[in-house]
Amino acid sequence: MDKQIKLFLEFLKNEKRLSDNTLQSYNRDIQQYKLFLEMNRLNYLKIENDEVQEYIDGLKEFGKKPATVSRNLATLRSFYSFLMRTKKIKDDPTFNVQAPRVEKKTPSVLTSDEVNLLLEQPKDVDLKGTRDKAMLEVAYATGMKVTEIIDLNIEDFKEEQGIISIKSRKSTRDVPLGGMAIAALTEYINDARPILLKDENNRALFINMNGSRLTRQGFWKIVKYYKEKAHIEKDITPHVLRHSFASHLLQNGADMKSIQTMLGHSDISSTKVYASFENAELRDVYKHTFPRA
Repeated sequence: MDKQIKLFLEFLKNEKRLSDNTLQSYNRDIQQYKLFLEMNRLNYLKIENDEVQEYIDGLKEFGKKPATVSRNLATLRSFYSFLMRTKKIKDDPTFNVQAPRVEKKTPSVLTSDEVNLLLEQPKDVDLKGTRDKAMLEVAYATGMKVTEIIDLNIEDFKEEQGIISIKSRKSTRDVPLGGMAIAALTEYINDARPILLKDENNRALFINMNGSRLTRQGFWKIVKYYKEKAHIEKDITPHVLRHSFASHLLQNGADMKSIQTMLGHSDISSTKVYASFENAELRDVYKHTFPRA
């Protein structure tokens, strides 16, 4: 089984071009499944449908969240699909296996006042403050994911056009920047980045205090630091800024297709979750203002 797991992960990396984080998640899920097989003396090539269902049900009984259980099942479906493709098995033992229903939660967002309060915290009085202000302004102005922010290179910012190019494994999208984000980013590039940079060959847009490309963990710490400094009680993560960007666009009249393009969603159903937030907010307004609500 170890050989097939290795081949499967290589397939995902080379053919599907999945990120290292996603590959690690797949591997953890399969290793957990392998442990189940060993404990029950089951052959992964001969396992039956009801035995896979027993494994999935066991994850639920063990207290795993529905989303985690569903992800585990999705991993097994991909693994056995690969085994069928490589002629190791004829039938898919995950066929008809039921995963728990995952409720789509309304994304957590900040109000406009909370966003303004957060973005006011970094002060451009030193290198770190100038960099942090630019990063947070860009994060909110574009709705980028953390990995997209830290992967940005200096040439991705087109100052004259007022846009930033966001590259993924499969595509590139250009997202417009607002005036405040452009101003903060331009100041950082002109006044702070050249001093922080230790190697001129480093094309990273956002540099840490050691002169290297900022890491995912570094960005999370920055967001947490300014959240606490602003005394905002809500839990704020980089993804909350992404949710807030999309929700505020929708509330101010942006169409769903445009928001989908800016977020880089391949399927508009992923974008439509923000409509549920808007509807929930409208219901709350109605409840508190209509006399007969």
